[in-house]
Amino acid sequence: MYRKPILLVGNGARSAGAADLIYQFAKKTNIPVLTTMNAVDLVQDEMRIGFIGTYGNRVANMILAETDLVISVGARLGLRQIGNKRERFAPKAKLIRVDIDQNELSRSIKDDEEKHLVDAADFLRELLSKDFPDCSEWRKHCIEAKNILDGKDNLIGNDVIEKIGSLLPYNPIVTVDVGQNMCWCAQSLVLKGKEGRILIGGSYGSMGCGLPYAIGASISRNNGLTFCITGDGGLQMNIQELETVVREKLPIKIFVLNNHVLGKISEIQFGSYGCRYAQTTAASGYTVPDFEKIAMAYGIKAKTLSSYVELDSCIGWLEDNEPCLINITLPEDTLLIPKVKWETGKMLPEIEDELQIMAENILKS
Repeated sequence: MYRKPILLVGNGARSAGAADLIYQFAKKTNIPVLTTMNAVDLVQDEMRIGFIGTYGNRVANMILAETDLVISVGARLGLRQIGNKRERFAPKAKLIRVDIDQNELSRSIKDDEEKHLVDAADFLRELLSKDFPDCSEWRKHCIEAKNILDGKDNLIGNDVIEKIGSLLPYNPIVTVDVGQNMCWCAQSLVLKGKEGRILIGGSYGSMGCGLPYAIGASISRNNGLTFCITGDGGLQMNIQELETVVREKLPIKIFVLNNHVLGKISEIQFGSYGCRYAQTTAASGYTVPDFEKIAMAYGIKAKTLSSYVELDSCIGWLEDNEPCLINITLPEDTLLIPKVKWETGKMLPEIEDELQIMAENILKS
């Protein structure tokens, strides 16, 4: 009998049309549900705990370390999710993998894992028809640990995303670019309602995909209201598409998280290469234009904010039927945490204080 099972869902579960089945199974069994980065919007409201992996929520990775059963549905379980040493992935757990791609199942994460080459929706329907133990007590412990650690890792990037999330309407469509902003959104963007979407680049789009995603999402919904979160580097990859936004009269609201550096790469250069920056900072060959002026040249109303706390002044812009660009200034040394260190599998920064220990003890009990 497994005492601490989790359901781990990836974007393949959505592709299979299994979103409602995930909720049904979770409601029936009270099993904690974790996600991959690409699937963070599959689990919202009170069911949301977090996503796993290199830049995953600390509590989600802690739960993964304590679980004794992982039911993985539609998740690729690539290196960013399991790390470079497979024995570190859910070390105490039995692994059940469900995938429609035989090539994904051809590689093993655990020697004794159980593999099912089957459609995710069909698998979940079968699970729903079976008796499954109630996981209320274990889920209660997971939520207690989550509540203890909520906000503990927040840096300014997370605070910006939480602020943006608080201003969005119910069930919004949000597209996210590749870079630090992608990870901050996966960690901290909580939508109101259950029908919203967070369209994350992930493995599907390279840096610069945020604005094209937003254009496609808006057009596919008869020029519907769409929100785009991008970085200064990502926007410059496809900045010419601002003309498409204007020409097609698309009500796309663009948030630029502008720290004037290629943040994700410069952070690696800082942490792993002795601050040897190359084409990522102003001093090493990367610069940023005045996005407000550029947007206005295209005919898009725009504003530059010195701090995300000024976002309240833009509420009216987020509700009308016109495109806009809000350029949010961030410090150049804005960091992305927590991060699982590749070499050791430990989360950085390592914290050993009373709250961390309390959360760990709850999950171990």
